[in-house]
Amino acid sequence: MIDIKIVRENPQLLKDALERRHMDISVVDQLARMDEEWRVKLTQVEDLKAERNAASKEIGATKDKAEREQKITAMREVGDRITAMDEEVRTIEQQIQAVIETIPNIPDESVPLGKDESENIVLRTVGEKPSYDFEPLPHWELGPKLGIIDFDQGVKITGSRFYVLNGAGARLQRALIAWMLDLHGRQGYKEKYTPFMVKGETLYASGQLPKFADNLYKDHEEDLWMVPTAEVPLTGIHMGDFIEGERLPLCYTAYTPCFRREKMSAGRDVRGIKRGHQFDKVEMYVYCKPERSMEEFGMMVADAEETCKELGLTYRIVQLCTGDLGFNARITYDIEVWAPGCQEWLEVSSISNVGNFQARRANIKYVDADGRKDYLHTLNGSGLGLPRTLIGVMETYQQADGSIRVPEVLKPWMGGIEVIEASNG
Repeated sequence: MIDIKIVRENPQLLKDALERRHMDISVVDQLARMDEEWRVKLTQVEDLKAERNAASKEIGATKDKAEREQKITAMREVGDRITAMDEEVRTIEQQIQAVIETIPNIPDESVPLGKDESENIVLRTVGEKPSYDFEPLPHWELGPKLGIIDFDQGVKITGSRFYVLNGAGARLQRALIAWMLDLHGRQGYKEKYTPFMVKGETLYASGQLPKFADNLYKDHEEDLWMVPTAEVPLTGIHMGDFIEGERLPLCYTAYTPCFRREKMSAGRDVRGIKRGHQFDKVEMYVYCKPERSMEEFGMMVADAEETCKELGLTYRIVQLCTGDLGFNARITYDIEVWAPGCQEWLEVSSISNVGNFQARRANIKYVDADGRKDYLHTLNGSGLGLPRTLIGVMETYQQADGSIRVPEVLKPWMGGIEVIEASNG
């Protein structure tokens, strides 16, 4: 959430930020007018309260009964005006808050200008695209042939965009999750196991509500929502906290299934398990002091890269332009792995420096030894997301006979399975 002080002191900064995001800048002037009205009415009501306080002292000192009653009657009228104006002030505050909630984070100056994902910038590619002496299959053919992906069963029990993983396929998915959690533990992240449902307040704190309400799944009787990402509960665990500065940075990792009401674009390739309403993800999350956030951002990108490197996947780092930048983010790097069967780059991680945007919504501050308090910065990144990482592994490690070699780092979690064949699918 942006600071209203920006509207008061440097509205052009916010206008420039919205213009870079290709958004309507008139909202800044609208906010400025509302804020001015709020401050005028607040001053007026405070003056009336001061007048009432002074009159109360006079009433107490007035000996004449008639004069005292006259002053009491006058103050009742002032009290009624105060009540009405307090309500006006609260109403304007709520209106200002509702507008602020729609304004995205201010992009970092280093974020390239662009209208949409077509203008994102590939910063570097690591590894060569693998070559084969056979035609590599896409996972939607490879998986069913091995019996490790069943699309029909997913549709039968739930509907379109769902599937069932069988045997060694289910084990490979579980191996990826366990290995990634252990890797992030070695990188310095403390593992958390969080609820898979959260309150609306928690979603608001992380910036998911109200903007993305239509993309979320909600319990129809209670204020409980299925998590769209572990970023949400990892933000929520410190809502309203004052964290001692010497404890920072706090680095967490967590696994959750993620639930999103994805709107599939017409004409978009949705074959296989690339896009769905439910998927697994291992998340990395950092709380830090503002002066360290860009350093932590670089470290988080490196940690996600290490995951791809150890899996032996070809990947590239893509910087998102202003037109593709997420609502919460100041700067975002995506990591995409090459899927040789699909013949496309698949995003498996999105690493973002959010600045104090979430900390303001969640009211999370740090306190230094000298007593100084300020909003801290938060960062989040997938480390990595499934099922696209699973796709990358399946398609990269496939062999001419249709089997899949298990990457070396995953073997300890595969119960002795080194090659996935139809017999163990």
